Amino acid sequence: MKVTLAAIFALVAPAVIAAEAPKALADFLIPNTMIKGEVVVVVPPKELDKYIAKVEEAARKNPDWFREHAKNGKPGVPLPFDERLGLTKEEYDDYIKFWGKREFKGIEAVPIRLSEGSDGRWSIIVGGRASALSTLKFDPKADLFKSPNGELKRIEDVAADANSTLGAWTGHEWKFEEKSTLGTLKENFAIGKTGDKKYGLLVYRLQEVSEQGSKIADDGMVVRFPLGEAGVVKPKPTPAAPPSKPAPKPVTPKKK
Repeated sequence: MKVTLAAIFALVAPAVIAAEAPKALADFLIPNTMIKGEVVVVVPPKELDKYIAKVEEAARKNPDWFREHAKNGKPGVPLPFDERLGLTKEEYDDYIKFWGKREFKGIEAVPIRLSEGSDGRWSIIVGGRASALSTLKFDPKADLFKSPNGELKRIEDVAADANSTLGAWTGHEWKFEEKSTLGTLKENFAIGKTGDKKYGLLVYRLQEVSEQGSKIADDGMVVRFPLGEAGVVKPKPTPAAPPSKPAPKPVTPKKK
């Protein structure tokens, strides 16, 4: 049988044409596969309330010092100890101990799918209350996300320690920031995985502050999903049809 070049190309064309998913996203999500995700919030233990109240009181009494001290800390991580926080060293140690007992609480199950558009850009399609993430389009050539607000450019990778709000995790982050006469608009998106490598994370935040410094908007969300095959939505098996009943045997009339 004669094999033409056209026939060979017909066999290999799909593999050649199909674009490979960008590594920055494919390291965490399986392309073109439905993943089971969950919108989560971090819930600290109630024991922290009394310590937080003391720190808030200290901040009200000495706001200038508190703002300067906050500059020495990392975002999402408890501030370094100082007696002016309103806590003794023993109370501060207890605060850190209870902070370590915070937990993730799921508030909505959402589907996730990493898909390529006809323009070569990639989207992380998420359902439910996390659908805002679906508006972000990733350009693998420029390594940036395009949102309705503008371009989110790649910034330093995430390497959060165990005391951060989400615990230890690593990943990639992109940021958009625009200043105008009305104020400042910031938009951040990050994708990564937890320190134990069991879960992936999608982290999004949109902040808008007026020129006078008052907060106009501050919306954020965290979506968590099992990594690898553990997160793949498996199709439900088709229930087996009930066995057919045998046909009734014919009844032969009795002879009189």
